[in-house]
Amino acid sequence: MQIARPPQFSRIRRQRGFTLIEIMVVVVILGILAAMVVPKVLDRPDQARATAARQDIAGLMQALKLYRLDHGSYPTQNDGLKVLVEKPANAKAGTWRSYLERLPNDPWGKPYQYLNPGANGEIDVFTLGADGQPEGEGVNADIGSWQL
Repeated sequence: MQIARPPQFSRIRRQRGFTLIEIMVVVVILGILAAMVVPKVLDRPDQARATAARQDIAGLMQALKLYRLDHGSYPTQNDGLKVLVEKPANAKAGTWRSYLERLPNDPWGKPYQYLNPGANGEIDVFTLGADGQPEGEGVNADIGSWQL
């Protein structure tokens, strides 16, 4: 005479989990991948800021060239870049117009610098980089019109 066993005991299923070694191998692989990818991803914001600064400077240079076509010379050092958006007090009636809607700040929130005469050309438009100091390397490097 055979005793009937309930269905849950008829087949003993063996549940198998991951061993500690398998989990550690996966963690090491993920660590290696992260070590290769993270530095490239972290560098992107700095590259984007430098690209934005170059584009802003190129736009400012175009506006300055239009100003020179209309007035025969670039704005003076004292007038600066603000004459591209605001009418100067010494402007003759009917000779001034706006060349930009607004004067942009660099990607680090500081105003762009303007030199007339420039150190690297007839005029210079530049940003001092993330640190706001002359010279520097990497994200602190100066970005200017002479690099375009």
